[in-house]
Amino acid sequence: MAFFKKKKKTLQQDLSGPAEQQGMVFLVHLLMEEKCILPDKDVMDNIMRKYLGNVECFSYDETMAGFAANEYTTCFEKEDSNVPAQLLITECTEIKKPIMDEISYSQTWDCPESDEILKSCRYHVVATDLLAAGLHYKDRAEMLVKYVEALVEMFPTCEAVVFETSKKMLPRETIINCDLPIESRFIYYAVNVRFFNIQDSDDMLVDSLGMSTLFMPDLQYHFHSMDPNFVVNHAYNVLSYLYDAENPLKSGDRIDGIKEGEMSMDVQWKVQYENALIQPVREVIDFNMGEYAAGTRQQ
Repeated sequence: MAFFKKKKKTLQQDLSGPAEQQGMVFLVHLLMEEKCILPDKDVMDNIMRKYLGNVECFSYDETMAGFAANEYTTCFEKEDSNVPAQLLITECTEIKKPIMDEISYSQTWDCPESDEILKSCRYHVVATDLLAAGLHYKDRAEMLVKYVEALVEMFPTCEAVVFETSKKMLPRETIINCDLPIESRFIYYAVNVRFFNIQDSDDMLVDSLGMSTLFMPDLQYHFHSMDPNFVVNHAYNVLSYLYDAENPLKSGDRIDGIKEGEMSMDVQWKVQYENALIQPVREVIDFNMGEYAAGTRQQ
């Protein structure tokens, strides 16, 4: 699976401050060329049940629909019983301010028609979750994957989906036609692996954005003299490893690096937790790529 395309622009290096709050609310934009209305309550309910099983519609009018995902519950200290996650879907409204900033706009690799879609789509439906941060991260990821798949079936005029935390943009058809195992889909849908050329140098930077939704760190590679395609593929492999293994990495650990374009035990790269070099502010696992490493690292 190809994840990388040639970089659109060059950015200056930006050293960020303290790490962002993790486990934030999940939010997506469904982009529309024309304004639509919310489907009938029964239609929405049937589609949500198709993907998420036992759900209950607790709110429905022309402005919003709300569903309790009863198979995904969290126990809160002040509650006598488990509380289901809530899934909210707003009415279709005009986009008042750009969904993409300059950096995000330069990283829409996964949507080849992003320019045309962003220009032609003047409306969006916003969907989010509430009371879900306490779920086990794999349960939340599974719920969100099913939620997104329900949404794109529910709104057939949607042109593309933008994931707010990562600013990853996917055409609706990509989600409709995805045949990856469900445990692989959260990273594929919601985590963006980005590439930057550092201005006035031969340095490059690859990082990820979006793992904070699952209380996990993103990744960062500051390097030179290596094909960035290799690094992007390495990043997706490591992200999958962190997801599968509940992130066992600690500062000072070593992980298989890249040899002849592939991950190899013959090359070991030291990792450590740092603040991200490129916005937004967040904690990342930084990879010291040995002879390919660029810049300086926190001690």
